[in-house]
Amino acid sequence: MDHYDGEIDYMQQEDDWDRDLLLDPAWEKQQRKTFTAWCNSHLRKAGTQIENIEEDFRDGLKLMLLLEVISGERLAKPERGKMRVHKISNVNKALDFIASKGVKLVSIGAEEIVDGNAKMTLGMIWTIILRFAIQDISVEETSAKEGLLLWCQRKTAPYKNVNIQNFHISWKDGLGFCALIHRHRPELIDYGKLRKDDPMTNLNTAFDVAEKYLDIPKMLDAEDIVGTARPDEKAIMTYVSSFYHAFSGAQKAETAANRICKVLAVNQENEQLMEDYEKLASDLLEWIRRTVPWLENRQPESTMQAMQQKLEDFRDYRRLHKPPKVQEKCQLEINFNTLQTKLRLSNRPAFMPSEGKMVSDINNAWGNLEGAEKGYEEWLLNEIRRLERLDHLAEKFRQKATIHEAWTEGKEEMLQERDYERASLSEIKALLKKHEAFESDLVAHQDRVEQIAAIAAELNELGYYDSPSVNARDQRICDQWDTLGALTQKRSEALQRTEKLLETIDQLYLEFAKRAAPFNNWMEGAMEDLQDTFIVHTIEEIQGLSTAHEQFKATLPEADKERLAILGIENEIAKIVQTYHVNMAGTNPYTTINSQEINAKWDKVRQLVPQRDQALIEEHARQQNNERLRRQFANQANVIGPWIQNKMEEIGRISIEMHGTLEDQLTHLRQYEKSIVNYKPKIDQLEGDHQLIQEALIFDNKHTNYTMEHIRVGWEQLLTTIARTINEIENQILTRDAKGISQEQLNEYRASFNHFDRKRSGIMDAEDFKTCLISIGYNLGESEFARIMSIVDPNRMGLVTFQAFIDFMSRETADTDTADQVMASFKVLAGDKNYILADELRRELPPDQAEYCIARMAPYTGPDGVPGALDYMSFSTALYGESDL
Repeated sequence: MDHYDGEIDYMQQEDDWDRDLLLDPAWEKQQRKTFTAWCNSHLRKAGTQIENIEEDFRDGLKLMLLLEVISGERLAKPERGKMRVHKISNVNKALDFIASKGVKLVSIGAEEIVDGNAKMTLGMIWTIILRFAIQDISVEETSAKEGLLLWCQRKTAPYKNVNIQNFHISWKDGLGFCALIHRHRPELIDYGKLRKDDPMTNLNTAFDVAEKYLDIPKMLDAEDIVGTARPDEKAIMTYVSSFYHAFSGAQKAETAANRICKVLAVNQENEQLMEDYEKLASDLLEWIRRTVPWLENRQPESTMQAMQQKLEDFRDYRRLHKPPKVQEKCQLEINFNTLQTKLRLSNRPAFMPSEGKMVSDINNAWGNLEGAEKGYEEWLLNEIRRLERLDHLAEKFRQKATIHEAWTEGKEEMLQERDYERASLSEIKALLKKHEAFESDLVAHQDRVEQIAAIAAELNELGYYDSPSVNARDQRICDQWDTLGALTQKRSEALQRTEKLLETIDQLYLEFAKRAAPFNNWMEGAMEDLQDTFIVHTIEEIQGLSTAHEQFKATLPEADKERLAILGIENEIAKIVQTYHVNMAGTNPYTTINSQEINAKWDKVRQLVPQRDQALIEEHARQQNNERLRRQFANQANVIGPWIQNKMEEIGRISIEMHGTLEDQLTHLRQYEKSIVNYKPKIDQLEGDHQLIQEALIFDNKHTNYTMEHIRVGWEQLLTTIARTINEIENQILTRDAKGISQEQLNEYRASFNHFDRKRSGIMDAEDFKTCLISIGYNLGESEFARIMSIVDPNRMGLVTFQAFIDFMSRETADTDTADQVMASFKVLAGDKNYILADELRRELPPDQAEYCIARMAPYTGPDGVPGALDYMSFSTALYGESDL
């Protein structure tokens, strides 16, 4: 009784409301904001809130509702009328209830509250806060304000720069609030990063974290505290009391709630993992289903530009679209293995994915994707080679056809002339010789016509897109050639009939014609060769062309001598004509070739030679650059390829060797994984070199046996292997911690497993596993062994991993602590009763886990007809199932 009287005295002291202080606008603003937030934190439990503290309490309805919520008691029925007398009646009922709790109200009347007197309303709310939120605080024989201050001092004592001496300036830097949160929930705040000279950040951090994670509404803004020389003591006390109630009330139920939360969290996490696996598997399979038809499409394009675009699209697929899917596939396998391990640790059946979504199904689909991808790349490169060859042939066809058409121009008209009918004997003989020279020229051009026809046939065979125009032009050339042949034969017969009438012949003209014609053909052939386009892929090929070109240039002096000799014949003819005054009716009757034409073509040949030199030099430089790219790629690939292979072998050795604890192995593997990931820039650099090679249309590389595809596949396998190995060690740690396996036991399991792992692959087949079980004392029949295999190999692969082996060995020796823990949790939550209510679960557990547990309990009925109640058996069955406990 004395203790209670002391509290009344303290309340009377605090209720001596200092009206002068309320005149300070900053303090009144802080109190208004804090008291409003405090009231709303309780009113929201009844589904309502206030906006203006002096207006919303005027009718007394929400004031009575607030008192009912914070006291847990029912007040007298309120008046629902809108008149002033009804409002005063409601406020008086609230004030009478406050007074009934031993609180002495000083100068606070119902009329002032109804009139919206802000000072009186704030004073009344402060009285309520003191009585229901602060008075009952008791710490080490101190209570109320002193007890709350002592609690703050005890909780913040270990923290530097925090010295709580009062409820005003001690809280200005925000470190006090942050220390309270960190003391109880260290995971919410990184206290080491806070600075005393940054109060705004400290206060905002504390208020935001409290609102988000502790369900403490934001009662003040950082500016309210920092911008005031001395923050309002009542506002600070109200805010701090919310922290006290948030932390002190949760400690007793924490142990029991944690046990249930752990079970519920595992169940929820497993269900989420199952949903994630199904979704990720569906998305990955759908992507493969859409991608494979694209890779299997072999519809060729007609132009090089279109095929280059296809190749660029394929590069984008390789660089941008496929790598994330490789990561998703690896993550899918890791999620599957982790889920199976957690299910075994929770004594749950193994997870069986939906039909068509097993890991093996995904691996098969992935294999089909990579097969289609490889075939598509080979097809693309072959098509590009084909189109490149077609473009080269088409250009060659056009050049030869143009040269031939230029040569045949006017030949039909010439062969159809009947000039021999009016010619003299000497002229006839000249015409005959001229015709013989033409026939020689015609035979020389026969090879070009055959080449044109052969090129057209090859273009047709390779499917050239413009084959109709090529065929039409080729047909015109062949038809014209046949016509020229017939006309030539006809004119020859006519000239031979008149040959007996001709006696005079000019040997010099004949000699000129005979020597000029082949020389002219040689020059035309030389010009054709010098202008002929070429395509090479190696330095050796361009060197061969350069050698041939140098050999051709070596013949030029002899050719020049022949030219001068031919021109000398014509000079000699002119000399004879001048000397003997021969009547020349026209030009050389044996040939249309003249010295001007020979000189013009010779000049053209001399002009084309340096152009050809430059083209060969440029091509040689390009091939040298290609060779440099080949060597650059090979130098890196010959290092990266063996490096990947060595890393794969080292990971294989690590996975079966025993060095240190599992944590040591895990740390080693993660460092190993980091070193592998740090190697990624070299892979990217090699990718860049490979792209340069493909852009240069380089299709082979004699300096290395490694292709970019080999490197990519090896890199992807290396990342997958290290991730899978780390996952296996993590699962072993989970199993060890869950089952209480010592390091010595784990080493013994590993030694037994390695001894019977004859292939040193990290996986035992069924026969090796059976031999291992027999060696450690199992008396196995076929049915018993089949039962054990169904546990360690739920997917029926005929293989046993080390994780499955230690799961089985630890499961055989597991203790029965689970049932004891459930009974202890039940007793804490049930108290003196022999049952537990759903509302109690909602109060002690986080909302999502409470509703999850209640949903699991829905099928069970409570004892003695108590609605919504569960006895121990119903409770344990709802959490673990009928066969687990």
